[in-house]
Amino acid sequence: MTGILILLTYVAIFVVTWVVVTAVVGRALQGFNALKTVTFGDESAVTPNRSASIISVLTLFLIWGAFTGSALLPSFLHAPGPFKGDTQFTYTAEDGDGNRDDAIVFARVAEVGTDVEDPVAEGADEGFAKNDVVVAGAWRSELIRVDRNDEIGRDAGHKVVAINGEPIEPGGRVKIADGEVGMTPKGTLNFIPAKGLQMEPIWLPSPEAVWQRFLNVSTEGYQNFTLLEHLGYSLFRVVLGFLFGALVGIPLGYAMGLSGWFRGWFDPIVEFMRPVPPLALIPLVIIWAGIGESGKIILLFLAALWIMTIAARAGVSGVNITKVHAAYSLGASKWQLMRHVIMPNSLPEIFTGARVAMGVCWGTVVAAELVAAEVGAGMMIMVASRFQLTDIVIMGIILIGIIGFGIDILMRMAEKKLVPWKGRS
Repeated sequence: MTGILILLTYVAIFVVTWVVVTAVVGRALQGFNALKTVTFGDESAVTPNRSASIISVLTLFLIWGAFTGSALLPSFLHAPGPFKGDTQFTYTAEDGDGNRDDAIVFARVAEVGTDVEDPVAEGADEGFAKNDVVVAGAWRSELIRVDRNDEIGRDAGHKVVAINGEPIEPGGRVKIADGEVGMTPKGTLNFIPAKGLQMEPIWLPSPEAVWQRFLNVSTEGYQNFTLLEHLGYSLFRVVLGFLFGALVGIPLGYAMGLSGWFRGWFDPIVEFMRPVPPLALIPLVIIWAGIGESGKIILLFLAALWIMTIAARAGVSGVNITKVHAAYSLGASKWQLMRHVIMPNSLPEIFTGARVAMGVCWGTVVAAELVAAEVGAGMMIMVASRFQLTDIVIMGIILIGIIGFGIDILMRMAEKKLVPWKGRS
């Protein structure tokens, strides 16, 4: 329920922001590109709106803070939190002869892990049902064996038949002012304080908690390695596996794009391996190469190989035939045709494939480190998850995303610098 509400909140903020920006400042932000009537097939016609990107990121952090009760946000922006404090409810007990008596349960709800005193059972209880007390943690539930506190127990036919005057049966629940009271199949009461809409820190810590954990891991390290070593090992594996994949995949793709024999020979293998996810190869790679560094490099090599092969093949096949004819008419040799026509015109496709391959390799290395590694970002996340250190898990995910985004930006910059003719005839 909370996840659906978070999604709806994000969508609502997106719609409101889009309407406001479009209506108020949309015209002021329009440039020459807005005058174009053709957008499909023209990369320069649709460019990212930087203000929308900034607002989107801020919205994510706003929602994150709101549903975790972050101290970075004012309290009025917080989603309703779990109930904490004192409350009470009345239960109706019945003995074996059908006699009924009421008693009050005084409940106290506090932060998990804090020491609190038991509430006081006030009021007169002259019947066989006696007032009881219970202490529960926020986001937790607590069983209440009222039959042990009353004068008669289950051996005498004791059972609870109503909560606050509302009938209850085994397996049922009754809402009270600050939560619910359920009954187990065996007839034991279960006090469930209201959880609100905020996420429990063990499932989703606040932004400041993740930041504090980042500072601690940055200075003290984690699992005998520093944070830079964890990320550095992962990045080294990705770069090495990608380079091997590119060194083999690009020449293979060129050969498949220029020779019918090479294409016929390797096309079944490439098309067979292309839809196979790299993670499916992990067990086989472990059997063949073990759990050391060589196995991870081989897995990343295979992850990049087929992508780079297909990209190079598509780049060669997509060269404009008129350029080939023009080169031949000018007396170009086959090597000159390759050097000055085919290679430059295939580079845009190769760079696109390289960006995809780097992203796949980055995701694959994290998954590979989840299986077997002594150091790496994936290993750090795996170990933290075993001990329910969600702040480290989220910190690792954010760092992985930032590094992956940075890699993509660097690839775009390299493409813009090395292939300035992309998109031009």
